[in-house]
Amino acid sequence: MNVVPQETYRYQTVEKHILQMIDAKALNPGDRVPSLRQLSTRMGMSISTISQAYVELERKGVLESRPRSGFFVRTDFRQLLPPTEKKAPKHLEAISGNRSSLIQTVLQTVGAEDLIPLGVAVPDGSVLPGRALGRMMGQVMRDSGDHILGYEPMAGNIDLRRQIAFRSMDWGAAVSPDNVVVTCGALEALYIALRMFTRPGDNVLVHSPSYYCFLRLLENLGLRAIEVPSCPEGGVAVEDVERALKLFDIKASIFCFNYANPDGSLTPEEVKQEIVELLTNNSIPLVEDDVYGDLHFGPKRPYSCLKYDTKGLVISCSSFSKTLAPGYRVGWIIPGKFFSKAEEIKGTTNVSTPRPTQAAIAEYLRVGGFDRHLKRLRAAMESNMQALQVSVSRYFPEKTRVTRPTGGAVLWMELPGNVDSKEYFFRARDMGISVAPGVIFSTQDRYNSYIRLSCTGVWTPEIEHGVQMLGRLAEEMGDS
Repeated sequence: MNVVPQETYRYQTVEKHILQMIDAKALNPGDRVPSLRQLSTRMGMSISTISQAYVELERKGVLESRPRSGFFVRTDFRQLLPPTEKKAPKHLEAISGNRSSLIQTVLQTVGAEDLIPLGVAVPDGSVLPGRALGRMMGQVMRDSGDHILGYEPMAGNIDLRRQIAFRSMDWGAAVSPDNVVVTCGALEALYIALRMFTRPGDNVLVHSPSYYCFLRLLENLGLRAIEVPSCPEGGVAVEDVERALKLFDIKASIFCFNYANPDGSLTPEEVKQEIVELLTNNSIPLVEDDVYGDLHFGPKRPYSCLKYDTKGLVISCSSFSKTLAPGYRVGWIIPGKFFSKAEEIKGTTNVSTPRPTQAAIAEYLRVGGFDRHLKRLRAAMESNMQALQVSVSRYFPEKTRVTRPTGGAVLWMELPGNVDSKEYFFRARDMGISVAPGVIFSTQDRYNSYIRLSCTGVWTPEIEHGVQMLGRLAEEMGDS
């Protein structure tokens, strides 16, 4: 297991403080930042901690040191604006997906070791507890004997379901182990949920931009997407949902309110509650994708929509793929009063999620390793996010716009000069870099000049060089 010293969190607090001062224009390019001693006194931290933060900010390209003068904000440092807010179109449309071929091409970059991994939203193995999980796997294999080779019950390993139910208190809910179905990742959970409530030709409400696998799933099930806008700085608006419900016969909805993929938005709690109430009053199920909820950079995890569910119409889906072990493919669905229906549909997919991976994760959670790991992972992801944002500001064209999410694992970027994101994707791939083109995050042509970059929790010279190459490509394509 990778061990990160506690001091890491202290110097990252200092980093965040300096970046917030720059963001608020209390510090501008060329300004001298507070001396080590001044900031040490002000923040109640050691001079060595302040120095460590300044050196790290210098490495990231935010500060520069001047002999016998101290540290200064780099004169070429820029804070880029967030992407342009997309308003809901005057005439909403129900559209069947038509991006399947390009999405398939993008998915082929998953796990490609010859590409710099900026297109796949998954933590690097070096920030995951591989050794600890390996020990757990060895232990359960030894202790269980031949039993471990058999099927689990359709609903999943009972010890794992208990651990998931225990963790639901952090989400603001109280879930019983008997109301958890373990799945092969979150996508199977979403598939089960949609199968429970829809038939081909039905309308499903989604936010836009939306994770491309959602859109592909809707297409494969013969469903039509009704897109309502999501704003990077505020998420989904109640009035847009209300408008869609008046115009269309909606059978279900899929929302990711906690650090949505791809725009990183966090919908405020009071807005979540209003949307849940609005959908409930119209008897419309809300299928929640909450895979990023545990990757918050602040002190508190945002709540699941289950907290606001009064009639059992919120179906929560998540997995350990973004936090613990992507390759284990362990997720879950909390189907509420539709538990029997969820099990029935699970029986038409893979019947049983693999027993060894469930048992290993259950044991890891039971001994308390997960919370310690999450603390380290969140620190690593936040640091990586900051480094990626700074590099984008250094290497991309001046009018590039980029999000500043408070959690999750992705940056959503608007490129200037009407850059075609599809062409950009192929040219970046030919350069040995994976990105996700914005065009696949909607059934409409609304994000043609957008791309999504992903954080892996590590920052290397290779990744920084990749961002530099992407910036040059954006400059070249924008000028052509």
